[in-house]
Amino acid sequence: MTASTPLVVTFAIYLLAMVAIGVIAWRSTKSFDDYILGGRSLGSYVTALSAGASDMSGWLLLGLPGALFLGGLSEGWIAVGLILGAWANWKFVAGPLRVYTERTKNALTLPDYFTHRFDDRSRILRVLSALVILVFFAVYCASGIVAGARLFESVFGVPYAQALWWGAAATILYTLVGGFLAVSWTDTVQASLMIFALVLTPVVVIIGTGGFDESMMLIRSIDPAKLDPFKGGALGVVGIVSLLAWGLGYFGQPHILARFMAADDLRSIPKARRIGMTWMILCLFGAMAVGFFGIAYFAAHPGGEAVKANPERVFIVLSNLLFNPWIAGVLLSAILAAIMSTLSCQLLVCSSALTEDFYKGFLRPKASQRELVWFGRAMVLAVSLLSIWIARDPESRVLGLVSYAWAGFGAAFGPVVLFSLFWSRMTRNGALAGMVVGALTVILWKQIAVDQYGSALYEMVPGFAAAAVAIVLASLLDRVPVESVQATHAQVHAALAENGY
Repeated sequence: MTASTPLVVTFAIYLLAMVAIGVIAWRSTKSFDDYILGGRSLGSYVTALSAGASDMSGWLLLGLPGALFLGGLSEGWIAVGLILGAWANWKFVAGPLRVYTERTKNALTLPDYFTHRFDDRSRILRVLSALVILVFFAVYCASGIVAGARLFESVFGVPYAQALWWGAAATILYTLVGGFLAVSWTDTVQASLMIFALVLTPVVVIIGTGGFDESMMLIRSIDPAKLDPFKGGALGVVGIVSLLAWGLGYFGQPHILARFMAADDLRSIPKARRIGMTWMILCLFGAMAVGFFGIAYFAAHPGGEAVKANPERVFIVLSNLLFNPWIAGVLLSAILAAIMSTLSCQLLVCSSALTEDFYKGFLRPKASQRELVWFGRAMVLAVSLLSIWIARDPESRVLGLVSYAWAGFGAAFGPVVLFSLFWSRMTRNGALAGMVVGALTVILWKQIAVDQYGSALYEMVPGFAAAAVAIVLASLLDRVPVESVQATHAQVHAALAENGY
């Protein structure tokens, strides 16, 4: 398809606005602390929407609607698992992590937190956790670049190889220039655009099909199984558990945990949780409705050939068919917003790991703040180029890439974060065992059990369970943590109790 003038103008205005925010944030970035954590200055509203936008990548408007279009209501268990996991993350992790990272020498990154939490003077925890971040975020960033390429390929009719660069360019620019503040401020704008698109679009799709009852009748006539969340029992316990297990991933996502660490005050967290969860629920159910009722729309109208060829294009096609070109431009900008918001914070977390945990930690411990900021910017560019290289395959699917990286982080870091916050007996060796066992279990389960033997069990489940067992066993077999580590743990929980946690 050839892009219309309104679409081109809308995209251009949106992209220029995001770059402008990056330039404004650049003027407020005075130190490396500002560049990677915004000086811990985010209020409730920005914390909530930034956490939500950084979580919900392009898969929210591409992968999830596509899954519902293809599989029906049975795919909705992913959303249920994500809602439960996100709420638990806000409720039980956000506050303790905010306090703990400040008490452990003002830790700026997750590897930094692990190092100081366990008084790891060997720095092996810092290296291992930074490597996990780089490996899985390279894949995760690639998923965002694939999603951006899909959007530009569909909207502007450019070849996939060219669309890769178009989709990534603006995100790389404002992240490189403005750092964490640019990412967080643009996240807030992008989250607002996403919820507008996902509330409006399904309503118009249902009206365009003849109403709710007519839509349900059409879907039933096509395939009654699409209305059954259990697929008549064919989904099975393993299938439901695998979909719900997406929620476990929240406890180990560095780009989401960084938002908790950057909150301006512990008292901001409960309000941010209410805002963030409301936004998330509306967006998830809106995305599901687009895919699900898209089944009915294309049963009654022409234009579904492109969607059948690639279900992840259902939101794009419906936006172009149902709306005025100017409104369609705004709605399709929401896909770009979802892609850019997640990709930008992932690039920043990778840059933080390379700069804080490798460059400063090993090569230049006395580097100036200016030097660290510029090295961080160079690392944003380097990781971007690596991710573009990974995403070069035009057959890549957004949801598949996201699910692998999500499981990797959830299993490698999730149990370690949870135990580190609430179990004073946990040791450095326990953390090491958890990371190694969690990451390796995910990789091996995916490569052997899923790809070779067709296992339906999502690699998150065995990975998370194996990591938790490894943490407990290795910690109990190890020496009791030193007194200073236990004292810090007690102080953190005393501070939490004073604030109602």
